[in-house]
Amino acid sequence: MPEPVTELPDVLVLGAGGTLGEAWMRGVLSGLESASGLDFRRCEYLLGTSAGSIVAAVLAAGRRLEAGDRAARVWGAEAGDEPVQGALGRLARGAGRVGAAAAAPLAPLTLAALGPVGAAGRAAALAAVPHTERRLGGLGRHLEGLGGTFDGRLRIAAVDRRRGRRVLFGAPGAPPARVSEAVLASCAVPWVFAPVEIGGREYVDGGVWSPGNLDAAPGGRGARVLCLLPTGGAAGPAALRAATTAALAAEELALKARGMRARTITPDAASAAAMGTALMDQSRVEAVLDAAFPQGRALATASA
Repeated sequence: MPEPVTELPDVLVLGAGGTLGEAWMRGVLSGLESASGLDFRRCEYLLGTSAGSIVAAVLAAGRRLEAGDRAARVWGAEAGDEPVQGALGRLARGAGRVGAAAAAPLAPLTLAALGPVGAAGRAAALAAVPHTERRLGGLGRHLEGLGGTFDGRLRIAAVDRRRGRRVLFGAPGAPPARVSEAVLASCAVPWVFAPVEIGGREYVDGGVWSPGNLDAAPGGRGARVLCLLPTGGAAGPAALRAATTAALAAEELALKARGMRARTITPDAASAAAMGTALMDQSRVEAVLDAAFPQGRALATASA
């Protein structure tokens, strides 16, 4: 039986997963807080990728997760139509092949050394992506209303489209950006949404580099990391699950080599069934929340 989640992690890592991944993470964290009394707004660091960047931004702004409900509705309203669903299907197949190929050879301590090779492949793949004008303007306005800033705790993962390299907005040395800009960049799924320009460069979804970017978790030896990964386990398209598994194995080893302790949570059977494979299906948000909340409560008592 796994250990219960009874202590606040030093670092909370929140992965990619579309509208339903965002709903699942909010539900799990709300359930955990309800059963344990933890307040994830107080984590030392928050790292978010794509859907996870929205949840991380809400927490970093000092808001309760209920304040993020509108983000799922806004994102779903802009992304839940049939053409987008088809594009996401194509993305899942393409990203699964590219992601698995890039992640498979990674090993602990060689993650950074292989970065340029992975970056070159990603840049080439991104250069071939068809252009789209679809943007997440409503989500951007919602994020601006939260009033969050990069105060040293928040990290948002995105990918420089031209270079194919990962960028962690909010980290020391990262390009300056508003939180809303960084989150929109992290959510700019290729094939589906237009890249987001920040400081004269175009950025796309941080999940292009990794579904979770767990290896980028800040902190020193002994730091405790809790990672919520919507595309792990049995949720989401099979290709994305395979890419997630490959990336996660290397990233967990990288953290272990740094002396950090990581625990990864993925959707349980009920949550995975509620999520299905169409991760932008707004009509399933409430069902996912209903499944994720008890999963979070169960995690607090180690019965999950």
